[in-house]
Amino acid sequence: MSQTDFFPASTTILRMPTWLGRDVTRDHPLPHALGDYKVTPGVGAERWTVTNLKTGEAVYSGLGPVEILRSHPAA
Repeated sequence: MSQTDFFPASTTILRMPTWLGRDVTRDHPLPHALGDYKVTPGVGAERWTVTNLKTGEAVYSGLGPVEILRSHPAA
């Protein structure tokens, strides 16, 4: 039995709002580890941004709130 049998691979996801309402979110998979992203909250009318810390690339700029989460695959 390998270590991956005990600790299944996790996926990093970006959880963002939708136009359907406050309690309706959409998850988008991200290719890097959880710690590779920074969320910058918008203030007032400013957009929320999510930046890849390794590349400096903005991977999201839009309505908030947004979260970066670790999602484990279903067993």
